[in-house]
Amino acid sequence: MRFTRRHPLLTAVLLCALAVLAARPADGDGPHAPGHGSVSGISAEVARLYEEAATATERYEDGRREAERQRARAHRLEERLDRERRETAGLREDLGRIASSQYRDGGGLPLTAHMLLADDPDELMRGQRAVQQAEVSLDRAIDRSERAEARLARDEARAAAAWRRLEKRNAELADLRQGIEAKLEAARWKLQGQADASVAAGACRGAVRLDQPETRFTSRWVAPVETYELSASYGSGGARWANRHTGQDFAVPIGTPVRAVGTGEVVKVSCSGAFGIEIVVRHAGGYHTQYAHLAAVAVDQGDRVTPGQWIGQSGTSGNSTGPHLHFEVRVTPEMGSAVDPVPWLARHGVSL
Repeated sequence: MRFTRRHPLLTAVLLCALAVLAARPADGDGPHAPGHGSVSGISAEVARLYEEAATATERYEDGRREAERQRARAHRLEERLDRERRETAGLREDLGRIASSQYRDGGGLPLTAHMLLADDPDELMRGQRAVQQAEVSLDRAIDRSERAEARLARDEARAAAAWRRLEKRNAELADLRQGIEAKLEAARWKLQGQADASVAAGACRGAVRLDQPETRFTSRWVAPVETYELSASYGSGGARWANRHTGQDFAVPIGTPVRAVGTGEVVKVSCSGAFGIEIVVRHAGGYHTQYAHLAAVAVDQGDRVTPGQWIGQSGTSGNSTGPHLHFEVRVTPEMGSAVDPVPWLARHGVSL
């Protein structure tokens, strides 16, 4: 009590400091705290799993396409093998017909007897030579066909074996991909839980600096997300909005990296209200872009951003009925100045 009476100003300062400390998140929940449960840990894990899932999917799709090519090759070889076998059977039938014809024409008599009985020995000799040449040609054709058949059978067997190996590998890749996607889905909702807690508290946890992949964009403007489905469009009506929808929605899973559409400066990072976690970026020419309903942010106010740079991760925070990115283009940083973002992006060379 004596301390309070003698130092009233110091006491007030200490009480304020204690209040600030109490309002801060615990060490285990801080933006840069180590551990699996921290916002930085979950954001980084989601980003890592997102990339791993994309890589696993790409490998699986490459393997599936290669398996299809091998299966098609084996099928083509099998068809060629069937044709070769039919041709060989036909050649054998031709050889049999020649032999049968010779027998019917007295093929069992010696050539000398044939010549004595023939009306024109020279014509007989020419006929004999023709028959012999036909037999030789047929023998050679059959031999070539048999060699081709054996070669095709070996190739078909190799192609079929390669296809079976690829099918087995693709089954393993599918299992790997499913495992990654299951982990990613669990991490996504954990990240969203942290986002909801931030919005409820009305305070952002701070930027999570994500390890971004090496990208070199040749254009000055890009889409805000890489893979997406367009959902609610600008100007559409609905019970969720007071008037009309003021942006373009991109349906994407929680944790999808959100990209700056162009060069600019972050002028707002907010974690409260109908938009949930949102970022506003100012671009040259006075236009501003807004990225809302996020699950996490990767930039702070005042940061400079470049086209395609990851600035956050999508979510379903605030007034949202499901995971998506709400994207706006405004002529001021504030609400009420939005323009249709689709033609705006199109004028900048980005077709959605």
